[in-house]
Amino acid sequence: LLDGHVLLGWLSSCALLGLLACAPRPSAAYFGLTGNEPLTILPLTSEMEEAAVKAHYKVCDRLKLEKKQRRMCRRDPGVAETLMEAISMSALECQYQFRFERWNCTLEGRYRASLLKRGFKETAFLYAISSAGLTHAMAKACSAGRMERCTCDEAPDLENREAWQWGGCGDNLKYSNKFVKEFLGRKPNKDLRARVDFHNNLVGMKVIKAGVETTCKCHGVSGSCTVRTCWRQLSPFHEIGKQLKQKYETSLKVGSTTNEATGEGDISPPKKSIPGHSDQIPRTTDLVYIDDSPSFCLMSRYSPGTSGRKCYKDKNCDSICCGRGHNTQSRVVTRPCQCQVRWCCYVECKQCTQREEVYTCKD
Repeated sequence: LLDGHVLLGWLSSCALLGLLACAPRPSAAYFGLTGNEPLTILPLTSEMEEAAVKAHYKVCDRLKLEKKQRRMCRRDPGVAETLMEAISMSALECQYQFRFERWNCTLEGRYRASLLKRGFKETAFLYAISSAGLTHAMAKACSAGRMERCTCDEAPDLENREAWQWGGCGDNLKYSNKFVKEFLGRKPNKDLRARVDFHNNLVGMKVIKAGVETTCKCHGVSGSCTVRTCWRQLSPFHEIGKQLKQKYETSLKVGSTTNEATGEGDISPPKKSIPGHSDQIPRTTDLVYIDDSPSFCLMSRYSPGTSGRKCYKDKNCDSICCGRGHNTQSRVVTRPCQCQVRWCCYVECKQCTQREEVYTCKD
């Protein structure tokens, strides 16, 4: 584990954002819950309840959490499932956002451990997407009825009782933020790396908060809007990932200074001006890092390199292949084509054969 307050300390055995051995296989619609899932309540015998509790505790133990985090995981049966959901969601979004780049969020085995030991801008993204994933998944789990300690959003300015009656249930960001902040722990005041990681965790949470939208539904006689109920919904996680990727592109390198009044450390621009780096004071919404990233071109402790990586000739071959050039392979593929919907209920397609070229980076 890195530090007690670090969200990525979830997984010393599971591969967060990499080999999802401990996480359930996500479906194609991996964005998370919609908030409209039916809640089925089944009668449980005492033996079934005891078995369910043991299974829940086992998942929490398998995640190798710290003592406080494990206690938080165990106190509500929905937490373990939500943690797993957040792991899968964050991993898939990371891989999607970096699919065309040299570092494509490959974190199997030693690559993950080595990356998390350094303060690269890629590490900053991992911390932000992880905290955002947990915040998003927890708020959705509340509104879906999967948690015992929370339900729909309880914002005083929204008529949630009426919204619930009419099928609207706000995502409970208030409870989610409170849970994740407690899960992360208090802000460290000395170690620069710990403060940077904590800062990037909060950036992920703030992007979630900024994306909350109010959804309203009209109901009345003949569809009139004589009565309107509203509830809050989070942005799709794809949108969150896109915004964090943009913050990754504009992330700032930082150093450390000491606040003379409090004696606590502050994040600040590097003491020495570095060519190509801004002296801009980082905002609370900026991703920050302390170490310059490797090129990721060749195999190292941080990545497998780009040798043999598939690329797209007019899009990213020059960048991904690092000037080594690329190989071109021609192959024949058969795909469904000219599809038409037939009455009543099926789609009829022809099979078309075509030749296509595949480009891979040279060694």
